[in-house]
Amino acid sequence: MKPLFAKGPSLGVRLLVLVVLSVALMVVDARFTVLKPIRSQASLVLMQSYWITDLPQRLWQGVASQFGSRTELVAENEKLQTENLLLQGRLQKLAALTEQNVRLRELLNSSALVNEKVEVAELIGMDPNPFTHRIIINKGERDGVVLGQPVLDARGLMGQVVELMPYTSRVLLLTDTTHSIPVQVNRNGLRAIASGTGNPERLELRHVADTADIKEGDLLVSSGLGQRFPAGYPVATVKEVIHDSGQPFAIVRAVPTAALNRSRYLLLVFSDSRTPEERANDAAQAQEADKQGEGAPVVPATVPKPAAAPAAPAATAPAAKPTAHGTTNAAAAHGATNSTPAARPTNAKPAAKPASKPPAATQRQEE
Repeated sequence: MKPLFAKGPSLGVRLLVLVVLSVALMVVDARFTVLKPIRSQASLVLMQSYWITDLPQRLWQGVASQFGSRTELVAENEKLQTENLLLQGRLQKLAALTEQNVRLRELLNSSALVNEKVEVAELIGMDPNPFTHRIIINKGERDGVVLGQPVLDARGLMGQVVELMPYTSRVLLLTDTTHSIPVQVNRNGLRAIASGTGNPERLELRHVADTADIKEGDLLVSSGLGQRFPAGYPVATVKEVIHDSGQPFAIVRAVPTAALNRSRYLLLVFSDSRTPEERANDAAQAQEADKQGEGAPVVPATVPKPAAAPAAPAATAPAAKPTAHGTTNAAAAHGATNSTPAARPTNAKPAAKPASKPPAATQRQEE
């Protein structure tokens, strides 16, 4: 007798098929780029879910801001005004230092420092995996974001873009265990490599010599040697230096300057997209153009100098009247034989001004 309802495969078979399918999808996603378009299209749908999940927090912030007390608003206003005055003073000083730096670079025949272009982005999500430090921002490929683009907040560098989607991007933070950045000590220029430890509030400097000049409180800035992060941005502050006489390297721990767990608004840095070879070639061409421009007016400035040199002995010839005629004749003969055609009229004019007879006599004696 046939059953009324046909039985499907058992739960164990279904689970096995789903497990195999999941493993196959993970392998294909990790090894190939076939699923990248599907992921990009799925991000469009997930973006709406991010917006919906973030809606309660934004509503709460709006309600809290509407019902804030007047005294808190007045105190916050005064604090912001004070900070604004301080920042304006620093900005004026920074503008003067920037202009001075540009003038010094021009004096050294170096290319002027061009400020990087930045764009504000907002954090809209975080990776739920506790062993990876990644965040999602609301700027993607349609906004001009590129792979490897540096990301920073108001205090320092945060990380770099590692995955692009049409309207969103994934950022790998500095503290991730797979991330490293070349840094240097701002005090003495000592170079090192800062690696992530998996702790959002700790970085570690690898392979620092035990005798290296580094101490607690030193500021670590990006060195720009990796051609990925621009130079000069703060990265971390040295918190602990442990020296062990039995080990060749010291243990150096640092705290990131950026608020990795608290920053909501970030900056995307659009640096120079040229390769190091292209920048070097452009700098060499600019220096050659400067040299050619500087060398053009030098030629007319040096031309009158040879013509003015023979005019000096010619001017002293009329003043030598009391001396013997032989010396004056010899000087005149030397000037006549060695002077250029352009110098002859200059020698003849000063000789003819005092008296016309002595030159005639000297010419007859020479004949």
